[in-house]
Parts: sequence; structure tokens; C-alpha cells
Amino acid sequence: MADLSDRQRKMLEFISNFLDDNGYPPTVRDIQNGCGISSTSVVDYNLNSLREKGFLRRHADVSRGLELLNRKQSESENVSVPLLGAIAAGSPISLPAADAPLPTEADEYIEMPQSMVGDGSRLYALQVKGHSMIDALIDDGDLVVMESVSTVADGEMAAVRLKRDEETTLKKFYAEGPTVRLQPANSTMEPIRVSADDVEVIGKVVAVWRYLK
Repeated sequence: MADLSDRQRKMLEFISNFLDDNGYPPTVRDIQNGCGISSTSVVDYNLNSLREKGFLRRHADVSRGLELLNRKQSESENVSVPLLGAIAAGSPISLPAADAPLPTEADEYIEMPQSMVGDGSRLYALQVKGHSMIDALIDDGDLVVMESVSTVADGEMAAVRLKRDEETTLKKFYAEGPTVRLQPANSTMEPIRVSADDVEVIGKVVAVWRYLK
């Protein structure tokens, strides 16, 4: 591990041990607490440095979006995630109701490292249509892996159902009193503002999967 600081070596060891113990990667806060680091900004700086040096991949908009590189992984550590359809990152489109159970079978699956997605028990994948999340490195045709949840924190990328229109869209979620702002990650697009009563959270993004051409 030449060219790494002691802190970066400690962080890599912590991430590896966390993966072994839990089956999914730590959050920035986990790393801060586990390594005794003063602030999350220091963790963030060193994670970006480790990414630049080729030790990990990182998707900063996903809370557990870390993957260690050159880490031995057996076939049994892969998780099959069902691909259920498409979601619009631009304008809303229809998707199954939020309270529908996840299917036990699907026409297509994607194989993902357990280190990225845990046991996969409440996960499914959707193909993104549109360009409104391009500044979050999610482009048309990419796959987003979703965790089925009913609440998300402000700023998290979520699939939300607009009840009145019975349509679903992928945006960053912000609760603002009686309204919700659904914010695209594209500087050329305006946010969608709707009544909080009209919004139902279906899931949140936990990973992004792209096939290189």
C-alpha cells in the first residue's frame, strides 16, 4: 500500500473488515466513528483520494456506495437482483403501486457484488429513462438498484409515486413543510413541487449499475 497515509490504510482496513462482518459497505459516518476521524469531510477527502489511487469505486450520492477493488470475491458472494422495469429520470411514468410485494420471479436479473448490496432481500433494479439525474452520474439506460422503503432523508435519491397521477419518478427528495420538492440533478431542469399528501416514497437508490459499451 505504497503512497497511502496511515489514515488511508486504516480506512481501507476498516472498510474491508466491515464488509466481512456485515456483507455491505459502511457509510461515511460509520468510517468516521470506526476510525476515530474528526469529521465526515475528512473521511470524504480521503475516500476521494483512495478512489483516485485506484483502491475503491465510489458513488457519492449513495450512502453505502463503496466498492473495494482487487478484493477477492467468490461466486457465492454475488446477489441476483430482479430487474422490474423502467423509471423516468425526466418526467413521471407509470409503475406498479408502492405497496405491491416484490415479485419472487422476474424475466431478468442482474448479478451484483454482495459487498455493494448486502443480502439483496428487499432490492430490485430499474432502468433509467431520461437525463434529469445526469449530474449525479446517472444517465439514460443506467440501472439503479432500489431498496424498498417508505421513507427517505432529505437529499437522498428516491423513487416516489405521485398519487393523483399514479405515476412514479426518480429524483432527489426534500420535505419542505406541507410540500415536497423533487429535485433533478440537472442544472437545465426545474424541480417538481407537490403537496406532501400527494407523494408516496417507494424506494431509495442504493447502487448504480452501468454496462460499459
